[in-house]
Amino acid sequence: MPRFSDHTTVRVGGAAGEWIVADTEATALDVLARHPLPEADRREAGEDTLLILGGGSNLLVADAGFSGTVLQLAFDGIEEAHAEDGSGDVVVTVAAGHDWDDVVARTVERRYAGLEALSGIPGAAGATPVQNVGAYGAEVSQTIVDVRVWDRGRGEVVVMTGEELGFGYRDSVLKRTTIHGSPRYVVLSVRFRLAHRGDRTPSAPVRYAELARSLGLDVDAALDQRRAPLQDVRDKVLALRAGKGMVLDPADHDTWSTGSFFTNPILRADQLPELPEGAPRFAVGPDADGADLVKLSAAWLIDRSGCGKGFGAELTEGRASLSTKHTLALTNRGSASAEDLITVARAVRDAVSDRFGVALHPEPVLIGTSL
Repeated sequence: MPRFSDHTTVRVGGAAGEWIVADTEATALDVLARHPLPEADRREAGEDTLLILGGGSNLLVADAGFSGTVLQLAFDGIEEAHAEDGSGDVVVTVAAGHDWDDVVARTVERRYAGLEALSGIPGAAGATPVQNVGAYGAEVSQTIVDVRVWDRGRGEVVVMTGEELGFGYRDSVLKRTTIHGSPRYVVLSVRFRLAHRGDRTPSAPVRYAELARSLGLDVDAALDQRRAPLQDVRDKVLALRAGKGMVLDPADHDTWSTGSFFTNPILRADQLPELPEGAPRFAVGPDADGADLVKLSAAWLIDRSGCGKGFGAELTEGRASLSTKHTLALTNRGSASAEDLITVARAVRDAVSDRFGVALHPEPVLIGTSL
């Protein structure tokens, strides 16, 4: 029986009761039809018998594994069509199991703009709308047209538009309706609308200052003027990510992780803790009640709480620690257990809470374990 340690980027986790690899959408639909959505109380208790697995990049499973059925979405494929409004844009449809970075590489090669800043992110395409995956100022919500999903509550395939998906920072309706790893909606395919203006199509506006500077762009210029050749943006993003241990490399234990383990905290401006001058903070607009919201840097908070690069090795006899390149990644140093990683994560969370009074929340899905 396969183990999660062989199918997740953090390389920990036990076996499953049943493991089904869906090489076709039809196979996936057959399994999904046999696993309707459990009652809310069972989901809250973590008693769903089905677990969906894509690329395994955002998942941490306990050493005991999962007693139910794992449905691994392995069907892939990319289709493209011209937008019907005559703009020249292209609508690209991607199967849920398709490798995400391959999607980005292909669109850049075809001179389609919109995904290039999301290069190097591990995992499958079907997971990207769930988390509203983002990096370097870009998010998939900026280009998603709609998503085909299996609704386990209704027992049928439905299409959800970008508006219906209710995207937020690392958030969506798909995520908000997932309870302890039990999803109501399972992504089958995603449609992206990407700009295309021929062979000279420039990148989407480069929003992230670090990336703009590395490309030689004027960070004070109007956003629409901050563009670069598509391949240049992809190459620079890959280089920046690699420098932070965020591009998978079997030989580099700093990449044996779930990526960023904690999300950047978003707090009301009138409820911010006392932070030193110069602490990163970014306005993100109002909440539902009209109160201004501010996003803080989880990496900055972690580092200033005494949890620097490599922190946690002393707690696990060197088996797990924060990355030696970037404090947001929690890494398996080669022989870690899931409990080792959780031990480090708890220590980091507690240190930030004690130092700044800010609660950090995990980004990956935790199965059979918790903080």
